[in-house]
Amino acid sequence: MVARRKVAVVGVALSDCGRVDDATPYALHAQAARRALADAGLDRSLVDGFASAGLGTLAPVEVAEYLGLRPTWVDSTSVGGSTWEVMAAHAADAIAARHARAVLLVYGSTARADVRAGRRTGTLSFGTRGPMQFEVPYGHTLIAKYAMAARRHMIEYGTTIEQLAEVAVQARANAALNPEAMFRTPITVDEVLSGPMIADPFTKLHCCVRSDGGAAVLLVAEEYVRDCRTSPVWVLGSGESVSHAAMSEWPDFTVSPAAVSGRLAFERAGVRPAEIEVAEIYDAFTYMTLVTLEDLGFCGKGEGGAFVEKGRLRVEGGELPVNTDGGGLSAQHPGMRGLFLLVEAVRQLRGECGERQVRRRDDSPPRLAVASGTGGWFCSSGTMVLGAG
Repeated sequence: MVARRKVAVVGVALSDCGRVDDATPYALHAQAARRALADAGLDRSLVDGFASAGLGTLAPVEVAEYLGLRPTWVDSTSVGGSTWEVMAAHAADAIAARHARAVLLVYGSTARADVRAGRRTGTLSFGTRGPMQFEVPYGHTLIAKYAMAARRHMIEYGTTIEQLAEVAVQARANAALNPEAMFRTPITVDEVLSGPMIADPFTKLHCCVRSDGGAAVLLVAEEYVRDCRTSPVWVLGSGESVSHAAMSEWPDFTVSPAAVSGRLAFERAGVRPAEIEVAEIYDAFTYMTLVTLEDLGFCGKGEGGAFVEKGRLRVEGGELPVNTDGGGLSAQHPGMRGLFLLVEAVRQLRGECGERQVRRRDDSPPRLAVASGTGGWFCSSGTMVLGAG
């Protein structure tokens, strides 16, 4: 039996992000991919695996062709925002099993520019086919699903709207330390609460920004790490899970599929949640951060509201810095943001984050991080535990 190989992330990058009016999604894919390869110091000829979703009719075939790649291993898994954590797990398994030596994950979107140019409208629904036909006629939009789940948590556990607002306030505080964040001006709980109502109980600042942007992550087998210009970040463990499509099939609105994917990831990594020093969590809405913290085991079920108070999520002075770049609530959110979580987690473990860098008591960078993506309306989850080289 051939031994399984260790797998490391050796290249990460973002394309231009935020307000990008003069680029196509393909161009953002290419820009992020070139930057990730340059970050690793490896030539694209080494890449024999490719994963992408969300662009073209035959992704990743079309994107690979645009990038000049001819991969022998591909993945086009598409499960919303958790796509990239799930893809990264598949890529790591493929490399470990010697089905690939280097896998490139790439994403790019001009979601904001397309709306401004009238090429598309704001997405209120995922369509009316299948199980959705029983919900859409009643105005049950994507954001309404999240709002309903948040309200259930508030009723069940006494979570307050002020506690949810704290998630947005602390994300903005972290974004203020990130020169690439789309919104950096500090906000207060009162400002969050006084904003225009989008879907009760969410006002505007409870919701993610709409941006353009792309990201790329390169994973390689352990024998190629010595050829890289960066320190490796090792994939220690991962997990994935799906929950529901129709809200009527969701057993408990206060439990996300991260409760399963997180448990699997931590068990496979041999790591306890208490050992994690940085958490990058999908945050299309403030409630997502709060409930995912519970489900990953950072606090008990129903204790998320109290946990997010008192600045626990901040880079500066926080007990568990969360979404250190400002997250989807303030930094950028060009659609399926899961790949951005992996980029930021790797940069934190490599100590490359400048003013927003999380540091241990001895001033060294953190050693353990978790990235947890959520897809749909808590329909899917992918969680990955990463360790510094």
